[in-house]
Amino acid sequence: MPHRVAVIAPSPVSMFNVAIPELLFGKVEVDGRPGYEVIVCAADPGPVPTTGGLDLYVRHGLDAVREADTVVVAGTGTPFEPEARIVAAVRAAAADGKRIASICTGAFQLAEAGLLQGRKATTYWAHADELRKRYPQVQLQGDVLYVQDGPYVTSSGYAAGIDLCLHIVRTDYGAAVANEVARLALVAPVRPGGQTQFTHTPLPPERGTACADTRGWAMRNLDKPLTLTDLARHAGVSVRTLTRRFHAESGVSPLQWLLHQRVERAKELLETTTLPMDQVATACGLGTADSLRAHLVRRTGLTPSAYRAQFSRLSTADGAAGMKQPA
Repeated sequence: MPHRVAVIAPSPVSMFNVAIPELLFGKVEVDGRPGYEVIVCAADPGPVPTTGGLDLYVRHGLDAVREADTVVVAGTGTPFEPEARIVAAVRAAAADGKRIASICTGAFQLAEAGLLQGRKATTYWAHADELRKRYPQVQLQGDVLYVQDGPYVTSSGYAAGIDLCLHIVRTDYGAAVANEVARLALVAPVRPGGQTQFTHTPLPPERGTACADTRGWAMRNLDKPLTLTDLARHAGVSVRTLTRRFHAESGVSPLQWLLHQRVERAKELLETTTLPMDQVATACGLGTADSLRAHLVRRTGLTPSAYRAQFSRLSTADGAAGMKQPA
């Protein structure tokens, strides 16, 4: 028997969220037979409004959840208003020992059902703070693609649902089947859940300009081994005064700010050049390829070579040309 998956569509539902499980699970074949049976269901069968302004016709009600082995809750445009019937359905499914997953803001339904209490979970980064505020007992992992804690799997926004579904396929049928599904769907192979969402994560907004010249000078000299003393000397103040002013303006210490800028420069060089790793490390002031690797893995969950393979914007020829230019 194929593994049965019920995809719950809260109103207004994200059509992309609903399409992901059907697309990926529908491509799984094991010994020439379908690996999954996917049924989309809703609290009110019939036309279900979507976040795009269209209606999605859903034939099945929440009874489908009782017959499923895995339940996937799609994201909704009203995440802060969990549907009581959906909450009850996923709570009952959890009590029956079913695997429960959510894509994007579907995590709010799981949290409302009490399934994520004391567990690691994630959701779309733009709503992470709200989930943390409403459900403080959830161990929110705000910067990952997906996370599994026991029978509960949650993903961040949009395309991270692809990673979640491939993770489920790999869990059920192995890496070879999951990678074949990825190939057929023309998407990236299974990515580790610990990889970050790659959202723009700026430092806290700056609240002053006293250190602006020094920050600009540091940005132009990231390839040099700058110290607190160097920064203070440029600013014309003591190290203690620099640290106090810097934190007041930027929200972080000078060295935290400097490390953030070095890693951002490293990411930029990995995306736009084919510089060897030791040269990237030197150009951004991280020193060695090992240091570059350690900081990038800590920040993104990817090694420098993996980051470049995924995000490189240039052809090899373009990258070689870029190597001749100053960093």
